[in-house]
Amino acid sequence: MRRAVLFALFSATAAQASDDVTTFTLDNGLDVVVIEDHRAPVVTQMVWYRVGAADEPPGNSGIAHFLEHLMFQGTANLEPGEFSATVEANGGDDNAFTSWDYTAYFQRIAADRLDLMMEMEADRMRNLELTEEDVLTERNVILEERKTRTDSSPGALMNEQTRASQFLNHPYGIPVIGWNHEIEALDRKDALDFYRLYYAPNNAILVVAGDVTPDAVKAMAEKHYGPLAPSKGIAPRVRPSEPPQLSERRLSYVDARVSQPYVSRSYLAPERDPGDQKKAAALTMLAELLGGSGTTSLFAQALQFGADPVAVYSSAYYDGTTLDDGTFGLVVVPAPGKSLEDAEEAMDAVISTFIETGPDAEDFARIKTQIAAAQVYARDNVDGLARSYGEALAVGLTIDDIQSWPSVLENVTAEEVVAAAKEVLDKRRAVTGWVMPEEGANQ
Repeated sequence: MRRAVLFALFSATAAQASDDVTTFTLDNGLDVVVIEDHRAPVVTQMVWYRVGAADEPPGNSGIAHFLEHLMFQGTANLEPGEFSATVEANGGDDNAFTSWDYTAYFQRIAADRLDLMMEMEADRMRNLELTEEDVLTERNVILEERKTRTDSSPGALMNEQTRASQFLNHPYGIPVIGWNHEIEALDRKDALDFYRLYYAPNNAILVVAGDVTPDAVKAMAEKHYGPLAPSKGIAPRVRPSEPPQLSERRLSYVDARVSQPYVSRSYLAPERDPGDQKKAAALTMLAELLGGSGTTSLFAQALQFGADPVAVYSSAYYDGTTLDDGTFGLVVVPAPGKSLEDAEEAMDAVISTFIETGPDAEDFARIKTQIAAAQVYARDNVDGLARSYGEALAVGLTIDDIQSWPSVLENVTAEEVVAAAKEVLDKRRAVTGWVMPEEGANQ
């Protein structure tokens, strides 16, 4: 009864907490989103470009991430490094990130410095200047980043191999950072060609969140971004489609650096579709039920805390905020004395039982309460709101999709979750991997 009351309270709060959002589009095609929050005199500016690693020309893997680095070089008005130095000198911080579907840049700063941030961000949207030395230096930085974060990590290498096996035709199988041999070949022309095509107002979303008003943001946006010329080359984002996966794919990765063997599995899974997010909501619930908690999830209870524990760690994860079909993932780390085969069999048994019996009513209600609470708490973070709006819009969702998402999650049924599990958790659509130390190759 207490959970039902809590859920009702969180649901009512979510329904009442309509984000104070205003949208408009400049004449040059720049989409602008303003999220008002006047509790503190701070603001977050984010510029999201509708281009990521999955949009790169064949043979140029890593160019989207490479350009993200190069964007901190100079323009005719700013010296290399001056952008971030100016943000810091004004008491703010800034950064950027790249995914398969978008590249984003942001600054967090006092609200009265927003005009300056817009001036600088608009400047580098169309006026980036690159020397051969800039390109060579940053390319070496990225090669070192790949060596440090990917090549030195068995888990990262396994993830890379899993995606390459999962996506035979779609560019989601190419790593965001790029393949090493293709990074080495990236040059100044590659970077500038990519930049001039995609970094334009008609391929961008400006999100401003914090202590601002729509009128003030519009005036500043028209002043700084308004004069920028749109790109004539922006086309619909039509990518190669993935053929049906007809049989399970299995990988074994053996590496002396592996300290703890584990089983991973990745299934092809649908994304959040504009106007129809029910299946994505069901998969979100499914991930939470199976492995969202290290203590109360089905995996945790059955594999880690049963009479004969099979695992020391287990999880399930899903994020449907992608432009095209993505993945639903599972991980199980076997307990001492248990083999990878033991762990995989036990994981499959939990999935099979769930599909047969469905979720426990009390567990289902608890997960709904937790998700509803998380949605409410997320609205208390202006940076998180800016990111959730920008990310969703960058992959083709609408303002209505974003604002209705809590309601879609609230209304998902147990039957819909089971149906999603039956559809997605099919080993014929999966890549199953065993990660092992050298001495464990025969486990």
